[in-house]
Amino acid sequence: MEKYYDVIVVGTGVAGLNCALHLPSDKRVAVICKGSPDRSDSYLAQGGICRLQGREDYDSYFADTMRAGHSENNPAAVACMINNSEEIGDELIALGVDFARNPDGTLAVTREGGHSKSRICFHEDCTGKEITTRLMQTVSRLSNVSVIPETTMLDILADENRCYGIIVSDNATGRLQTVFADYTVLACGGIGGLFSHSTNYRLISGDGVAICLKHGVAVDNINYIQFHPTTLFTKSTIGRSFLISESVRGEGAVLLDKNFNRFTDELQPRDVVTAAIYKQMEKDGSEHVWLDLRPVPEKELREHFPSIVEKCREEGYDVFTQPIPVVPAQHYFMGGVRSDLNGRTTMERLYAVGETCCNGVHGANRLASNSLLESLLFAKRAAEDMARNYSKIDLNAARKIAGALDMGRYADPAKLLEEYRELLKKAIKEAEDAKPRFGRA
Repeated sequence: MEKYYDVIVVGTGVAGLNCALHLPSDKRVAVICKGSPDRSDSYLAQGGICRLQGREDYDSYFADTMRAGHSENNPAAVACMINNSEEIGDELIALGVDFARNPDGTLAVTREGGHSKSRICFHEDCTGKEITTRLMQTVSRLSNVSVIPETTMLDILADENRCYGIIVSDNATGRLQTVFADYTVLACGGIGGLFSHSTNYRLISGDGVAICLKHGVAVDNINYIQFHPTTLFTKSTIGRSFLISESVRGEGAVLLDKNFNRFTDELQPRDVVTAAIYKQMEKDGSEHVWLDLRPVPEKELREHFPSIVEKCREEGYDVFTQPIPVVPAQHYFMGGVRSDLNGRTTMERLYAVGETCCNGVHGANRLASNSLLESLLFAKRAAEDMARNYSKIDLNAARKIAGALDMGRYADPAKLLEEYRELLKKAIKEAEDAKPRFGRA
């Protein structure tokens, strides 16, 4: 990395990439990531992205989002997201995102748990991969943006509640470096790496949130953690769990107990379905329940869910003739670094977008397929906010702050990252003790 950039973006998911894409072309931008650029949770998203189905759908969509979030959502953020959903979708189509189409050429939509109607656009069962890939292709062509992989953020450079850049480590060489920036954007994902069973990549472990806690930047609802009801159960699973998209249930798949009897309404919000599964597992004395995909037409399974069909086949299950074993796993983080509708945190020149932030859209429980939309929209708004209000940092002040750093504290990145994990775990436990989240379902 160079010594100075106009903007540094930490993370190559849809939030980080869309932020970089919408920054002015005369600004030098670095987009860094801890691993390879495709190892983001955005890349793994299966289901789809919500899109308002005409103005007559607004009240219904708003009510669905608020109901799923236990009415703890920020209504202004929800309204902003819904009102801009069509524009975001159109921008993705302009980038070449290949959403499924009906025979007449109109966008196909599906339904997932918590939605009162179909409003989710999708690309097979790998919508996140399709969107992230198109964004990366576009960003990679920008002459003002450098995508820098295998680079770990160890801290922000801050003084008197103002951010001047970040401290990074080159994963290959271990070289430490202070990098100055006029603005820093945290788009580094959620906290799945803290959990033994999660649908997230293991390297995504909440570093950005922990660093903000360390520096006194406001963090909200840190114990608001969503478990996805259906991940493929296998005794050999180590690390990331394979998600069985909520869209499968939206198209008719049903949950069965150990005696293969249906035991719940599969289209309730995720936390409700998850609670029902755990209750049934306890009643049955089992390690999983069953998900029966056979009610979904075979053609629909093969065309809409090819990755799921293939993964199940690899694990020895033929979804066309038998149910598959599923179990909940940690999936999404509704809490995070407090940010407003333009991505601003409580620290000057520091923004947070995507799963790293908490702007109130999701409330206490995220409605299915709102995550990609929320991440894309508020990352774009952050970029536009920086452009409207752009100013330079005081480089002399930044150099003075950097010069006073004890770089020895960053000499062992693995140890430091483990300290961040423990800091997060402690904060989550304290928040849960004060205001329980997991029991509310």
